[in-house]
Amino acid sequence: MIDILNFTACMLTIGFGLFGFVAPRFTADALDLVPSRSSMGLSEMRASVGGAFVIAGIAAIWINMPLAYVMIGFTFLGAVIGRVISCIFDNPPFRKLLIFSGIEAALAAWFLFANL
Repeated sequence: MIDILNFTACMLTIGFGLFGFVAPRFTADALDLVPSRSSMGLSEMRASVGGAFVIAGIAAIWINMPLAYVMIGFTFLGAVIGRVISCIFDNPPFRKLLIFSGIEAALAAWFLFANL
């Protein structure tokens, strides 16, 4: 059962990453990021929001060891901590913050608690 849920969580990670990788403008808009005169922001979306998560999910499935899944969990935990800090200092839209951090927290919890 854990193997199936690890695979499912990795596919979600890959799927979310594909949005940033394949559709950086859509992803930037969903995250309320505004493009500037440079296309560097789109490059950043493809890299950090997209490609990094796509490859992390693929690698964890390929390696298929608990520590690989744990590392993705820590990555999502870092995102959740970043959103909490942002909530304190930046006053982001609360509904979006709750949705995104809820997804990230659920994935972090699964990857960490199921595989540690």
